[in-house]
Order: sequence, then C-alpha cells, then structure tokens
Amino acid sequence: MKFIELKSRGGNYLVVAENVAWLRDYENGQTQVGMVGGAPLLVAGTIEDIAASILAQANAVS
Repeated sequence: MKFIELKSRGGNYLVVAENVAWLRDYENGQTQVGMVGGAPLLVAGTIEDIAASILAQANAVS
C-alpha cells in the first residue's frame, strides 16, 4: 500500500494511490479527485499537475 500526498487549499490529504479512481477539472485552478468507495476530494492544481504528481509519487522508490 503506497500513500501519496495531495495538497488542498484547506489542508493536505494522504491517500492510498490505488484508491484514486478519476480526476475532473474544477473551478479556480482546482481538481476533483474521485476516490474508490468515497466522496471526491477537492485539491489545488490543474488536472495535468495532479496527474503528474500522483504518478511521480506512486512510482517513487520508497
């Protein structure tokens, strides 16, 4: 199980990488991150930036 950090304007999240289901562009430079079995998270950054961050963290050697 690999945890990744997602930065939000209201506070940061640590989520299990495998639980990220989808990304959706949102207003004001934010992105919704769909979670398996849960409500979407609103995070700061464009969809491209969030996707790159998720992939980089998920593929990083721990």
